[in-house]
Amino acid sequence: MGSQTDRCFEPGLLSNRSRRYPDSDQGDYVRHQGTWHDSTGNDRPVWQHLSKNFAEERDCLAAFLALETAEVLWGTKPANLVSIVNRQRDCGRNLYALWASYGTELMAEFGLKFRELTINANHRLLLIYHEASMSALLAQKKVTAVLNRAGYRSPADPKLILDELQERMTEEKFPHEIGVFLGYPLKDVVGFMGWVALPFSCQGPWKIFGKPEESLQLADLHRACRCRMASLLSCCHTPLACVNQAAQGGSWTPRPEGTFPRSTY
Repeated sequence: MGSQTDRCFEPGLLSNRSRRYPDSDQGDYVRHQGTWHDSTGNDRPVWQHLSKNFAEERDCLAAFLALETAEVLWGTKPANLVSIVNRQRDCGRNLYALWASYGTELMAEFGLKFRELTINANHRLLLIYHEASMSALLAQKKVTAVLNRAGYRSPADPKLILDELQERMTEEKFPHEIGVFLGYPLKDVVGFMGWVALPFSCQGPWKIFGKPEESLQLADLHRACRCRMASLLSCCHTPLACVNQAAQGGSWTPRPEGTFPRSTY
């Protein structure tokens, strides 16, 4: 019998970046004992499953980041939020301290950018993103419209938008529009913010409003990326070899604007 990570990877799904979704039926996601389960019983791997496989400190952090940014590396999301707590993990290492030593150089090797949205003695919250993917997303007219309504001063300039997001994270409560930057369907973002009269449909990795099919397909694709990365991390020579294999898939293609219903705005 194959491993859990092998079982949850659907062969061929991530062989290119054509934005194909799994063909299986979709169902609600529920949280149970640290993993996400879908209607087929498949799991969303967590770091504890892999942490003891990497003897070197730098490889340990690299593997953690590869898993936590799998959707970004495969191009199904423009960005991920990555939380790093200042405590010793089951593997005996403190990823908070390792980030201070290796984080910046690893992000350069991954080909990704990052923003430290919040940082204190106990915790770092990172926005890790693919620069071209983020720029393509923020250039979409409907994304610009949402950020305009949310009060962003320069929604046409990616750097200034991210600067303002970072300011809001440090000066205010958690901004609900952050779902835009994470590539969530706009209908779900504006539904959560109460801007449109869309009914709450179900709880996935984010709250889903209106017709759930598209959102559940996207959530399943995100899970497949993470499962695939977990499978690679179980057999690659180094974490960076896994990252390089993901990067060979090509660049992220933004979702077409027509995907979002007119009632969203």
